[in-house]
This record gives sequence, C-alpha cells and structure tokens, in this order.
Amino acid sequence: MDQIKIGNFLSELRKGKRLTQEQLATKLNVARRTVSRWETGSNLPDIDILIELSDLYSVDLREILDGERRNGKMEEEMKETILRVAEYENEGKKRSSRVVIVYSVLGIIALIANVVMSELELPETFLTGFLEGATLGLAVGAMILSIIFATGTMSKLYAAKKRLVAKQGK
Repeated sequence: MDQIKIGNFLSELRKGKRLTQEQLATKLNVARRTVSRWETGSNLPDIDILIELSDLYSVDLREILDGERRNGKMEEEMKETILRVAEYENEGKKRSSRVVIVYSVLGIIALIANVVMSELELPETFLTGFLEGATLGLAVGAMILSIIFATGTMSKLYAAKKRLVAKQGK
C-alpha cells in the first residue's frame, strides 16, 4: 500500500472540493495537522475516517486505497477492496503490537534496573532513592500502557474523545 500515493490522492480530492485542510479537519473532527500528515503520506486515516472521506468525496473506498480513480466495477475488484481493507486493519494492529512490545520491553528493563539497584545495596542518598522510585514508576507505567494498548482500550478512548470533541463543536 503506497501511503504517499494515497496521501496525494486525498490532497487532490480535497482541493477538488475546494476545501482547506482546516475546513476538512473541522468536518471530520480531527486536527489540521492530522489532515496534513494524511496528505504527506506519513500517516493514514483510520478506517472509519476513510469511509467518511469516501462519502464526502463521492469516491469508492477502493479508489482511496489505490490512490487513484478507477473505471468499471467488477466483483473481483470488490474482493480486492475487502482484502485491502483487511490489510489496512492488520497494519493498524501491527503498529499497536509494536507499541505494546516497546512498552513491555521498556517496563522489563526498568524493573531489572530497579532490582539491580536494590541488590547492590547502594547508600541511601536522594539520587539512589529517586532512581529506584523512577525505575519502579517507569516499570509500572509501561506495564499499564502495554495493557491499555493490548486490550484496545486506547482506540476506545480515542473514539470517545472524538465524540466529545464533536459534541463540543456543535
């Protein structure tokens, strides 16, 4: 999936509707910077946003995923679209998995550092106390973040925040 091609296509579609990034961001309840990241290809919108964009621009979802307009509609293309959407979702899950792994490793390293400092029986100073507390706090925080990402709670929190922002905008 060519993110830059998709981003360029999203930019063309927005400009075709004579919308600024700010106006599009307002319609979708996202930050202008988020729209900019989509259009540069550094990030891709979530699937629910892709569907909204498809409706807004009156283009087929598969056209957005291909990053170009297509002619003709066939059953084979529908299967391809479904596979692309599944691939898109899997990429999001892979990103979340990487985040979980990073936080887990960070937590384990912090916990090991904490245990090593405790076993070394270092003199009680402000610095050693601070470092022991910081490594323990980092370990607990990393574990909590790992759980939040692994259970999908983060995406639920993001969706709830998005709904609140949308309500406040009305």
